[in-house]
This record gives sequence, C-alpha cells and structure tokens, in this order.
Amino acid sequence: MSEHDPTAEAADANAAARSRLLADVAALPPRPGVYRYFDAQGGVLYVGKARDLKKRVSSYFQKNHAGTRIGHMIERIVRMETTVVRSEAEALLLENNLIKTLSPHYNILFRDDKSYPYLKITAARDAGETVVHSAAAFPRMAYYRGAVERRHHYFGPYPSAWSVKETIHLLQKVFRLRTCEDTVFANRSRPCLLYQIKRCSGPCVGTVSRADYAEDVANAERFLRGEADEVMQALQAQMMARAEALEYEKAAEIRDQVGALSRVLHQQAVEVSTGSAFDKDADILAVKVHGGRACVNLAMVRGGRHLGDRPYFPIHVDEASALTALEAADRRGEPTPEVQVLEAFIAQHYTSAPPPQLLVLSHAVDKALIAALVQASGVKVTSLHQPREQRRGWLDMAIHGAELALARLLAEEGSQQTRTRALAEALDLARDDLERFRVECFDISHTAGEATQASCVVYEGHRMQSAQYRRYNIEGITGGDDYAAMRQVLLRRYGKLAAQGAPADDAAPSAVANLPDLVLVDGGKGQVAMAREAFEELGIDLSLIVGVEKGEGRKVGLEELVFADGRDKVYLGADSAALMLIAQIRDEAHRFAITGMRARRASVRTGGSRLEDIAGIGPKKRARLLQRFGGVKGVGDASVQDLATVDGISKELAEEIYRALH
Repeated sequence: MSEHDPTAEAADANAAARSRLLADVAALPPRPGVYRYFDAQGGVLYVGKARDLKKRVSSYFQKNHAGTRIGHMIERIVRMETTVVRSEAEALLLENNLIKTLSPHYNILFRDDKSYPYLKITAARDAGETVVHSAAAFPRMAYYRGAVERRHHYFGPYPSAWSVKETIHLLQKVFRLRTCEDTVFANRSRPCLLYQIKRCSGPCVGTVSRADYAEDVANAERFLRGEADEVMQALQAQMMARAEALEYEKAAEIRDQVGALSRVLHQQAVEVSTGSAFDKDADILAVKVHGGRACVNLAMVRGGRHLGDRPYFPIHVDEASALTALEAADRRGEPTPEVQVLEAFIAQHYTSAPPPQLLVLSHAVDKALIAALVQASGVKVTSLHQPREQRRGWLDMAIHGAELALARLLAEEGSQQTRTRALAEALDLARDDLERFRVECFDISHTAGEATQASCVVYEGHRMQSAQYRRYNIEGITGGDDYAAMRQVLLRRYGKLAAQGAPADDAAPSAVANLPDLVLVDGGKGQVAMAREAFEELGIDLSLIVGVEKGEGRKVGLEELVFADGRDKVYLGADSAALMLIAQIRDEAHRFAITGMRARRASVRTGGSRLEDIAGIGPKKRARLLQRFGGVKGVGDASVQDLATVDGISKELAEEIYRALH
C-alpha cells in the first residue's frame, strides 16, 4: 500500500489546472473581448481587453517569461474567464467596470470614492395665485453632490467643493439669487443679512418680482453655460430701456449688476479668447511619473471658466508596466509609462463620468481609445496633443500642478516611511516588513462623564487607515472613570481576537495572531496599568502596550513613553521622527474620539435617535424638521398638517412621524 504524498498530489493538481488553462486558451475565438486571470485563492490578478482574444491571450503563454514580473503573474494563473463583445467600445466599458469592481493586482487602478460636486439651480414651481411669494416660485442655487433629478438644472461637474462655493459666491455678487432652504424662506418676515450686503434680492419678503427674479435666474444659467458676453449685452440693453422709460431706479440696479459682472469677468485668471464652442467645456489632463508613483492632474474648464484642478494617484503602476510589451501587440511601438497611466485614467474616469467635447492631453494616446470613448458615451470627443495659445496655457498649468502634487506625495510618503522606521527602531521592534507595521491607538472622550466613547484608530502601510477606525460606546461604568473605560474597550477590542488565536500550551502568549505590532494608549501610568490588566486577562504580550504621557506643562514635544512590561520611561526628544509619528497617531485618535462623543451627546440631549429610527427619515429630513420646529420637542408637539408643510415630508410620512412620537 503506497504512502500518502500531499506534495505529489498538489503537483498533480497544479499540472491538471495548467492543462485545463492551456486548453481554454487554445479554444478562444479570434474576436474582441475581455479576459480575467485568477490565482489559486480566487483572487483576480489581471483584467485586459483585446481586439483578438485568441492572439492576445495566447501571447502570455507562448514565451518564457521566467524571472520577470509578468512571469511571476503567469505562474500564479490557474483559471481564466473571458467575455466576447461586439466592439471595442463594449470591451472598454466592461474592462474598466471590472477593474473598478475587482481591483486586480496587475492593473493600473485609480481609486476615487467621491462623486463630483455640482452647482444646482432648482426648477421653479407654480405655487398658485394665492401665494404671492412662495419659495416654489423662486429657484435657489446650492452646492450639490449625488444623483441628479431631471426637473432641476445642474452645472458642472466641478473638481472640488471649493470651486462650487466660489462660483456661488460670484453668482451672488452679480445675479443675487437666493441660497436659503425653502423652510427658511417660508418663515422669514424681514430680509436676511445677505440682502443687506447685496448678495440676495430678497424674494422671501417681496422685494423682487417673479418676472425680474426669473430673468436673473436665466442670466445666471447663461453665464454658467459660458455666454457671459451675451448676458452683458442683454443687461446693457435692459439698462438703456429702463432709462428711456424713465425708470431710473431700476436702471441704476441693472447698472450695478453690469458693473459687478464686469468685475467678475476681469478677475477670471483664465478667459476664453478663441470663441470656439470646444473651449467652453474642456478637460485638461497632465501626467507625471517618477519614483515608482504617478499623478494625473485633471483641470476642468466649464462654461469658459477654469474651475481648478484635482490630482489623482493610481496604484499598481510598476506591476502594469511589466505587461507593456505583450499589450503593445495591437499598437505601433511600446507606450511609455506616462501614456499607460493617462490611457488608464481616460478609460476608467470617463466610463462613469460624461466626457466634455475637448480633451487637452500632455501625451498622445491611442486613437482607438478615443474612438471607443466616443462610441460608448455618445459625445463627440476631440483629443488635442501639443496645443497652442490659450490651450497651451491650460496644459502648462496642469503639468505644473501634476509635478507639484507628485513631489508633495513622494515627500510625504518618504517622511512617513522615515517616521515608521524611526519608531520601530526606537522601541526595538523587530519588523522586517515595515509596509505591514501596524499601530492601534486608543483614546477616551466624554463631557463630565456624559456620553463616554472610546476610539480606536489604525496606522498601517505608512498611513492612517480611516476605513478601519472604530468607535465603542462605553456602558456600565461610573461616569468619568477613564481607567474603567480604557479597560472595557481593550477587552472588547482584543477579546475575540485572543480567543480565536489562543496559543498552544508550549507557545508564547505573543503567538496570538493578527494583533498589532504596537498598542498606543493616550495616558500615563494609570491608563497603562488598566491596559496591562486587560492584556494579562487575555494572555497577550504586555510589551505591545505603550502609553503616551503628557510632559511638563502638557507641552507638545515633551511627551514620555510609558511601558506596561516594566521598562523605564523613555523621552525621545522634541525633534524625534518617532515622537512625531506617535503624536500624529495620538492626535488622530483624539480627534476621532471627540467627534464621535459630540455626535452621541447631541443625540442623547435632543433625542435625535427617535427621529432617526423612523423609516424614511434621513439626515436631511431630520435636519429640516429640527430646524422648522426648533427641536424634537417641537416636532413632537406639531400636528400632522404642520409636519406635512416641511419640504420633503409627505402626508403619509407626516402621519408616520406623528405615530412614532406619540
């Protein structure tokens, strides 16, 4: 009877998997499509598209790539999936949707979980003849982020919230449109401060007619579409007509509006001088690659106005560059890393955001990519490389922005890596892989014992990992007892982890898996003593615990480190890179704890959770209700009819609120 040989069985299984993979490759059709490579654990290694699936995928397995990054990837491939499509446009869409969803290790990936902000002008609604100055009849402008509604008007996208708010500020100066919520509008009896400083025409108190306000709205929208000259001419004509009709007061108001618009146009750093329709909406893309990192700087021109720029930093640049030689089979020559990054950005960014008519690029990209983008988006897109005159100025600004952003990123990463290394060395932590060096820091926050909350923040990979932050509501202790709160949060944080990774009888307590390399506690001997009790109860190595004790006079830079395992206190020095990192982590834990405690305290004091527990009441509707009625008590005292007067609250929802609060 032969002995069982796990190694031989694993080798046979790998050989069988490789044989099936090669058979799948041989059976591929010579048609356009998208392919995915998977490793033995089911992880996605790479997603690619091809004009000819059979030719492209076969090229990976026909040559010897031993000793290279691509060879390492090919060795890990155990399974492949393909999807045949009808055109390159379909392949482009599918490929980049899969890249965003699956985050493969060998694709250039741009991560951005934020949608772009817009400037929103609400649609006017007929409020009937009985309501002379209803909010419905006077559109408002506002900063907006989210799904668009067809009945309202949206302008953008803008690269940042600041650029939207700056545009609103300009429109307030010139066209004096309202920005207040409808509930505020409905409850005003006197003009607000914005009216006093000539930033609003005061429709809430009847200082402007519907017709004149509608004219201001129309002019503001034309201005946002890049028709500033036409708006200026129309205003000048209105001013002359009012003067000829002896309406001098109205003519003077329009004169002031013309002057404000003239000053706004004069202040714009970037003006369109060509008159081309393309120049009213354009994106300028500049790429810079250096030090293994890359930056794509996106500058936006909308309505002829330069709205600012926004840098993007992709990951997996080096890994993707290793595949360039094979991917270049369908093209003339091998694209540079800059071109690869720029093409990846265009493909990924404009599959979810509508492209403008003009793309001004720092590097020439594949024409097939632009053609596929046109087909997929339905927008006639023109790409321009090596522009002149005005467009050259745009591109130079974007290139300079990319260089500055990348230099800042490399400096910050270099500084953080230096700090991480300094901390590991200062505490004699034997960690070869600093990329996985993990620190967790705890802080307790409350107000005179009320709404006690503990925070845990995580530092790993040379940066704060905000997605891994956690808050813990502390219950069952005497109010203000920070020591008991610290003990409770540590037991809750590491209790299950210690139980899951309990060491064997002959193993050291530090053998518990998945623990951080360092546990920072904001406090001195008392806090560290509580942490020591918790770790002793859980059987965890005490050397992980370090307390950050305030120095003399609680001055920054004089902090000392207190150890739970009996070592003497250590003062690292105000200029120590290790202390700078500790202070950074400690301050982030304090900030996170304070914000959570304040939110919880506000909920306790106002009873806001009662509203939040009602289905259909989100943060915005809750805020409107509290603002309209002055607090939860006022909401509870309101009738169904009163509740239904709040914007966004239907009669059915008003009845539900009334039932829940009574």
